[in-house]
Amino acid sequence: MNTLDRINERILRELSSDGRISNAELALRVGLSPSACLRRVQELERSGVISGYRAVLNKNELGVGCVAYVMVGLSNHTKDSQLAFEAAMAIAHQVVECHNITGSYEYLIRVETSDLNTYKNFHTEVLGTLAQVTSISTYVVMESTKDQRS
Repeated sequence: MNTLDRINERILRELSSDGRISNAELALRVGLSPSACLRRVQELERSGVISGYRAVLNKNELGVGCVAYVMVGLSNHTKDSQLAFEAAMAIAHQVVECHNITGSYEYLIRVETSDLNTYKNFHTEVLGTLAQVTSISTYVVMESTKDQRS
């Protein structure tokens, strides 16, 4: 699907805010018949514009009390060094996002832990033990006034 018309944009906006909305309700909100709406949603799924649906979790209820964004610099820029770092992040349950970025650092990771002491342990026992890591800069989230993932 190359372009999105206004109706498809409205469908995507509605599904983004409530992925469990019924097709009948979605059709009503976007001004289509249920069958036409279902065809459009199926085409958005087939074309890959809609890649899946997920549950939005309440992090507080799950015991996440500390969220940090961590900038990580590597000692060298070889593919082996990157792969080793990415493999370590893939198995670290505290890391919920890992992005290879441009700029002064090689990686930006999002870390979620129960509290600051648990983050400190991750910082020391996970990041601090990786030979390829040369610098770490942590930004602890105090409050999120806008987060479209929730």
